Amino acid sequence: MKSDHVFVCGDPALDFAATLRARRSLRLEMLTTPDRLDAWYRESGLVDSVTPAGEADLQRAKTVRDAVYELVAARLLGEPYDENALAVVNAAARRPSAAPQFTPPRRLTAATPDQALATVARHAVELLGGPEAHLLKKCSSPECTDVYVDRSRGARRQWCGMESCGNRVKAAAYRARRKNAPVLAAR
Repeated sequence: MKSDHVFVCGDPALDFAATLRARRSLRLEMLTTPDRLDAWYRESGLVDSVTPAGEADLQRAKTVRDAVYELVAARLLGEPYDENALAVVNAAARRPSAAPQFTPPRRLTAATPDQALATVARHAVELLGGPEAHLLKKCSSPECTDVYVDRSRGARRQWCGMESCGNRVKAAAYRARRKNAPVLAAR
């Protein structure tokens, strides 16, 4: 199956929060089934394998995802953190997380859905409470609600991803310029 998960936000917690796209309008859900959640965990690189998630795991993951997004949004707006969102993320982060093992010739991280989710929650805690929290930015695309870590030179990045939002915004601006450009008379 082709993956439609994207990992452009610069942190697994932000990429996880971005699995609900266009939050203000379409609310495009990427985690539609437990299998899609399992695929996200593997594709993110946080784990190499995960025991199959159930419907309860999916619901728990969505609850943590929404709490992470709420905390990140509060951080961007300079507002106080919601106590319930803090409790949800901190409770998930306190659970045992996925632990890598060395299985020659490589590292292998096998996890349960709870361990994988705890790993995501710990990334959120480290991001929001760590030295890169001031680098959080909201994507400049009007439809996008993703937040990313702007590690670019001079903090000049504008979009969550150039391949997605950046190209769409630039193409729309180009079309608008072409539409409003004066027409040269034919000779």
